[in-house]
Amino acid sequence: MSKGIELYNKAKKIIPGGTQLLSKRPEMFLPEQWPSYYSKCEGVNVWDLDGREYIDMSISGVGSCILGYADSDVNLAVTNAINLGSMCTLNCPEEVEISELLLDLHPWAEMVRLARCGGEAVTIAIRIARAATGKDKVIFCGYHGWHDWYLSANLADDKALDGQLLPGLEPAGVPRSLKDTAIPFEYNKPEQLEKIINRFGNEIAAIIIEPVRHEEPDKGFLELVRNTATKIGAVLIFDEVTSGWRMNIGGIHLLYGVNPDIAVFAKGISNGFPMGAIIGKREAMDVAQKSFISSTYWTERIGPVAALATIKKMQACNVPEHLINIGNKVRKIWNDTANHYNLKIKIQGIPPLSVLSFDYPNKQAIMTLFTQEMLKRDFLASKAFYATYAHKDEHIEKYSKAVEEVFKIISNAIENNDVEIKLNGPITHTEFRRLA
Repeated sequence: MSKGIELYNKAKKIIPGGTQLLSKRPEMFLPEQWPSYYSKCEGVNVWDLDGREYIDMSISGVGSCILGYADSDVNLAVTNAINLGSMCTLNCPEEVEISELLLDLHPWAEMVRLARCGGEAVTIAIRIARAATGKDKVIFCGYHGWHDWYLSANLADDKALDGQLLPGLEPAGVPRSLKDTAIPFEYNKPEQLEKIINRFGNEIAAIIIEPVRHEEPDKGFLELVRNTATKIGAVLIFDEVTSGWRMNIGGIHLLYGVNPDIAVFAKGISNGFPMGAIIGKREAMDVAQKSFISSTYWTERIGPVAALATIKKMQACNVPEHLINIGNKVRKIWNDTANHYNLKIKIQGIPPLSVLSFDYPNKQAIMTLFTQEMLKRDFLASKAFYATYAHKDEHIEKYSKAVEEVFKIISNAIENNDVEIKLNGPITHTEFRRLA
């Protein structure tokens, strides 16, 4: 048994759910086989606790490391900040500098609040919207974190969140009084939005949506959402925690020419160091002063310094262009190799954030086989590929060769109807569930 698997078995006994983040739970990748823990990471390379080296062609720190692991420029800036002191009675000047930079990149916005992670940043935006409008209900589309306001959607219907990203989320511990305060609608389905508006229009504080995730917006869809929010006096929030910084510098909404009242950033904004930001129009953001929104570690220095270094490097190196190029190369590998072996696949998402699925009834077992066989070839691989600036052609060439070998195995397994027999452990989880 590897050290990583042994340690994870220990962790499941003392950490509820095994890990601190569902998206890093080994059962979401390869149950009983995933290396689980790292000793070192650099660029796109990851070393497990046994010293085995992998190339990460999976989620790259759940999308947080756009530049690659342990980027030298960001690390240097952070090290300097640590040496100068990361926390003080006084405020760090970098929080003003990062705020100014974010406003320069988003001319429609006028004010900024900082946080340290995506879920809390989104929750801050919801609090501000409710304070600004004096209303309670929130309409949402997409995945927006773990907080009560969001999970409360499943109080009314335990499958309300299934179509957003993660099925099986239970609202255990969420006050029943929040029932019907968060109402979901599906992406590119304006008829669902209209139905909700007709029922709750004058009670809605905010409409929050991921402007892009797995598919492009239909023509006029984002404009319709924008106009609807204006019409009913709701605050429009774009959750750019996942979509931001990958296709362009800043929020992806800039590419579509549709401006929200508030936008939220985290993940890739600071290349693996905790950071989040809420930007918005003055009439919405200034109301934050009426509500108590405050936390000690929102004032530490490392987050703003890391974000500044990350954004400046993205600007200097045109990182989004590289991410798009790498993402398209991976998608081409998937498509070309699948066609060669007559495999039926689907690809979703923007190029830097591509998602692969197999179009078969036992697709989850097939994906498990893909991850298992890629791991044997020293790749961390899964259904999602998050491109980074550290991914180079040499990595893509090695990945292409491995995919060629593994897709051939999958093709033969499907033809022989023995996919499940070839698995060396359980099938990957597809949803949130309790661990045994």
